Formats: sequence, C-alpha cells, structure tokens
Amino acid sequence: MIVVQKYGGSSVADTDRIIKVAERITAAKRAGNDVVVVVSAMGKSTDRLTQQALEIAAVPPARELDMLLTAGERISMALLAMAIGEEGFTARSFTGSQAGIITDAAHGKARIIDITPGRITDALAEGHIVIVAGFQGVSRESKDITTLGRGGSDTTAVALAGALDADLCEIYTDVDGVYTADPRLAPKARRLEAVTHEEMLELAASGAKVLQVRAVEYARNHGVRLHVRSSFSHQDGTWVEKDGTMEQAIISGVAHDTSEGKLVVRGVPDKPGVAARIFTGLADANINVDMIVQNVSADGTTDVSFTVPVADGPRALALLEELRAEVGLGEIVFDDDIAKVSLVGAGMKTHPGVAATMFAALSAAGVNIEMISTSTIRVSVIVRREHVERAVQAVHDAFELDGEQTAVVR
Repeated sequence: MIVVQKYGGSSVADTDRIIKVAERITAAKRAGNDVVVVVSAMGKSTDRLTQQALEIAAVPPARELDMLLTAGERISMALLAMAIGEEGFTARSFTGSQAGIITDAAHGKARIIDITPGRITDALAEGHIVIVAGFQGVSRESKDITTLGRGGSDTTAVALAGALDADLCEIYTDVDGVYTADPRLAPKARRLEAVTHEEMLELAASGAKVLQVRAVEYARNHGVRLHVRSSFSHQDGTWVEKDGTMEQAIISGVAHDTSEGKLVVRGVPDKPGVAARIFTGLADANINVDMIVQNVSADGTTDVSFTVPVADGPRALALLEELRAEVGLGEIVFDDDIAKVSLVGAGMKTHPGVAATMFAALSAAGVNIEMISTSTIRVSVIVRREHVERAVQAVHDAFELDGEQTAVVR
C-alpha cells in the first residue's frame, strides 16, 4: 500500500516537531506501507524569505524569487530525512525537479503539467522512505525552478498520490479536519466526518483555508482519496472522497474569504465583444476573476462588477485604465473592504429554499448583500468586511450547523 503524507509548515516548525513527524512517518512504514512524504518550509520561513526579498527589491524578479523561496522546503526535507535516519530507517529526499514534477513557466503560480516519478518509485523499491520538497517543480519550457503558489505543497502531495496510484493521501496540518465554519467566527462549528470532492472544492474556493483549491481539483479529477487531519493528535480528521458511499446532508458548511476586492467598471458599452476584451485582458495577465455581475443596460451602457484577489487589484486597475480609451470605459472603482460568505452543500441541489433561508438570515442580522453568485451546490454573497463575522454566525445558526449531529453519514 502506498501512502502519501503531507506536512505543513506548522507541523515542521522546529526540530522537536520534525522529530515527532519522523516518528509518525516511521510508524506508517512499520505498518507495512510504502511512504512518500511531502513537506512545506519550516514555520514562517517562506514569509521571512519573501520579506527579505522585498527589503532588497520592491518588485523582485520572479525567477530569482522562486529560486529563493524553494530553499525553505529543501531545508525541511533534509532535516526530516536525518530524523528518520535516527529512527532506524533510510530516507531519500528530492527537490521538486528531482522528483519529476514538471510545470509550466508561470513563476509564482505555476501549474503541474506532468509527473515522471521514476526516482521515487526506484527509491521505494529499494525500501526507502521518500521525502519530496513541496510547493515546487521545474518548467518544461525554460528548465527553471518554479513555485506553485501559496498552499502548493497540498497540490504536490495530491499530484504525487495520483501519479503513484497511491491508496491514500493524508494532509497533516494544525487543525483536526474541515469544520462547518471557521471556529474563530463560529465557536460552535463542528468538524465534518466526510465531504465529497465537489463540496470541498467549493469550500476551498470560497475561502476555507484547510486545503488549496488546485489540490482538491486534482484530487477530484484523479480520484485521490484525502484525509485531512492534525499532526498533533492521532484522531481521525475529515475524509474527502468521491460521492456514492455517503449520505448527504443539505448543507456541509459556511466559508468566508476576505482576500478578494471588488472592481466596478461603469459606463461599459453594451455591445458584443466589449466584455470579452475586458476579461481576456485580465486572463492574459494571469488575474483570476471570481464573481461577475452585469447590470441592466441603460442608454447603451452598463455597469460590470467583479471580484479579483486583493493582491492583483493594482494590476487589474492598471490594465483596465489601459483599456479605457480602447473600448470606451467609464469610471473604474476598486473596493477592497468586502468579504465573501458562501454556503456549501451537495444536498441543496434537491432542496428548494436554501438561498431564501440564507438571505433571510442575513437580513435579520442587518447584513446587506452587494453581489450574489451560485452554483448547484453553493450560494455566495458579497458583504461589507466589517459584517463578515456577523454574517457567518447568522448563516451558521440559520442552518443549525452546530451541535452533535453529523453532516455526512459514512
């Protein structure tokens, strides 16, 4: 049985924790498993390296920044290999490129396009525990080192699990699973026993920080079974897997996200091709657009509102300013004082009134809705940032998500 384990930065924050992680890994090896481990950088190492780069250059070259940031994971993997050696086992550590993780050339947010895990399978066949540096790969085009973006170690682990046809991918973090809401905002939030890939994808995309969106997407596409659990305890966490063996609750949880800003473009000519030109330009600049709302046309123009990551706001504004004369745009406003609150659950597909209950709860709490977006298993709204805690708690209470009942029965 092949097991892939991923340990986040808090799990390997210092040498004492690295030793504890080594004990957990070798226990899995003693149980007869082939073990592949993916590690993040120790603690806040990546943040410190980023800050040092910014102290030297206001806009660090993307290639050199990736070279710098990948050092953190290499330190973690080498120390962990030594700790495993002290437990009486042999380990082989590999960088992302040595592990065969091939990406595109987008520094800072590269996407995995292929994995050639020959060195990993050879090391497993020789009886070694394999350790892979997360968050990184090598560009097929430029041969340069690349990074996968924040949370990229999750994607590394899931992609390796898919490539190795692993039986299980365990994501170890500093929380003991996925909750119905952020416990800091909803103290009565409860841990979910299991969710589907689809539900977890919506929760992650809506702001739940436990798993990276791309990791969940990869797990869904490749049928990888995930177990999200704490590295500080041995209790079960939350299982993320395909639908079919589980009875669905109407709602799985409430997620929130304060990392997005709202762009409002007024006076957009209401004619074919204009919206395409705006959003093609944003896509070409690698700026991800989330919620989009277009108002009813009046006098041949309309207003278009959409959300983008706050960090991409200045670039998006600059790009739209360049397009202003070309397509005849009016006023452009960026608002970063917003929050997204999302309700997610596979059961809502067959239960009418979910959106109405959510909107009524927000109204009763005095929270105004500025934008609405839906999918078959999600309803998202934009509210003022100052109201996010009140909104999450109101929606959580309205759907009675706290208490002892389980959201999913296995």
